[in-house]
Amino acid sequence: MNPWLIGAIVLLAGSVAPAMWLASRGGPVDRLAGLEVGSTAVTLELTLFAQATGQSQYLIVPLVLALVSFAGTLVYTRLLAPRS
Repeated sequence: MNPWLIGAIVLLAGSVAPAMWLASRGGPVDRLAGLEVGSTAVTLELTLFAQATGQSQYLIVPLVLALVSFAGTLVYTRLLAPRS
């Protein structure tokens, strides 16, 4: 158990669980906030896991997740916009 894995466990318990709760409850804006916090936390989680294992090929997954979550946020925000 190295410090990177300990940091990943702390991050998992401290931010992913509350983000999932926020994304599953409340109004649309609260769900969007939960989605953003969750995607950021999971990206950091995967980056910590790649650092802990020492395998740099695992870094492609958080990179793709960051790009896809940004695009998903733009789509979700577009759906929240009032219709004219």
